[in-house]
Amino acid sequence: MPRTAATSRPVTTVTHEQVRGLRARRHHLDARVPHAAALDVVRDLCGLHAQVLSSAVLQLWARVDDLASGEVEALLWEDRLLVKTWAMRGTLHLLRADDLALYAAAHRAIPQRQASPAWLKANGLTADQAAALFAAVPAVLEGEPLTREALAAALGEAVGHDAAIEAALGSWGSVLKPAAMVGELCFADGDERRVRFTTPERWLGAKVEERDPQEALLEVTRRFLRAFGPATREDLARWLGISSAATAGRWLAALEDEVVPVAVQGDPDGLVRTALAGDVDALAAAAPPPEARLLPAFDHHTVALLRDPAILDQSRRAEISRAAGWITPVVLVGGAIAGVWRHERRGRAVEVTIEPWGRLPRGAKAQLRVEAERLATFLGGDLRLLER
Repeated sequence: MPRTAATSRPVTTVTHEQVRGLRARRHHLDARVPHAAALDVVRDLCGLHAQVLSSAVLQLWARVDDLASGEVEALLWEDRLLVKTWAMRGTLHLLRADDLALYAAAHRAIPQRQASPAWLKANGLTADQAAALFAAVPAVLEGEPLTREALAAALGEAVGHDAAIEAALGSWGSVLKPAAMVGELCFADGDERRVRFTTPERWLGAKVEERDPQEALLEVTRRFLRAFGPATREDLARWLGISSAATAGRWLAALEDEVVPVAVQGDPDGLVRTALAGDVDALAAAAPPPEARLLPAFDHHTVALLRDPAILDQSRRAEISRAAGWITPVVLVGGAIAGVWRHERRGRAVEVTIEPWGRLPRGAKAQLRVEAERLATFLGGDLRLLER
């Protein structure tokens, strides 16, 4: 059995099929979970990617039995068991409310790019103006939730310069993200279709627990490996949204005996990934699920694993990762991406178009029809299935 030079630890060797099998199980794509475990799925996936809220809804639909239309929105806006905020990579996520403190603390330990000269120049701010702006965010949100326009105006008044107003009105929320990522801002329910913001403390009705940033970062790293491992330090860096793979590597190494090196057959020579030591037996026993599945746009399984040859033929990556950060809905067969699909509402009909990249294995076509019928039922329409 090979050993790593740095640690002399034995390297466990597994196959792409075993990796796909474990990933499918961890993402609840081998079998849907009971309705009562819906919030457990959110935790297991490290949140739901919510650049498009309807896509976040379908991420849960894909994994949970008997999920009702409107239920995710109720968990978010009424029950407040979910929180919408900017998190990993500065992208919108739905996090469990009781996990918000963990991710906020972890982000306090992650170097942020908002202080870089390039970021300051792009947003028309000096370093002092940016520092004052970030510090003002929780203070101006102490009252009722504010629309983006009202928040921008309040920030401009608080820091005394117009650049804050222009920066806060930016459509990508670049000056609001730093506050959100460390737990000082989150989304509130909308006001006549306009986005509103508040603090997590006001939204959840309780003070958000303070956690040690370094311990939180290690726990988030564990959760990443549990959901997306075995993974490289580059994988972790991309998932968190940092530029330094070496820094991500140090966080993996800080887990010490909790992790082990893993080589995956079919990977480039010499590439060693990292897995949780407790996952070695599960990897050895894992096999790809037999069912074909439909995963929505921006699904976490797709977003985090785009560069993994165990999941996606890398010659196809540009067909999934599109312009402006769009991540296409995918067909999953045996735990690997095997095509794309889309859906469109046309009156009572839900038109589902499935485009596999090659010949599907026996039974997959019928399984995908069941998936499409399930989607149409969830959306309250009649299925019109188109296959290319």
